[in-house]
Amino acid sequence: MVEKTLVVAVNPGLQAGVASEFVQKANSYVSEIFLEKANRRVNAKSIMGLLSLAITNGDSITLLSDGDDDQEAIEVLANFLSNPS
Repeated sequence: MVEKTLVVAVNPGLQAGVASEFVQKANSYVSEIFLEKANRRVNAKSIMGLLSLAITNGDSITLLSDGDDDQEAIEVLANFLSNPS
């Protein structure tokens, strides 16, 4: 299992379009991927799960991944969330 904590830098956060793009990226990996905010963990491949966390720019979150491509998944997804759009 790979884990990485980061501060979200995308504007306005993980709402609608950005969340959809994130889920598409997450679904391109075979690993199980989770996103955690304030002790709530959701499946990062679920748009409804992500939206339920109401993640905004500046929030601290943790990405977790477990599987054959877990390291690559964490690096790509963390990079996506860490770089302002």
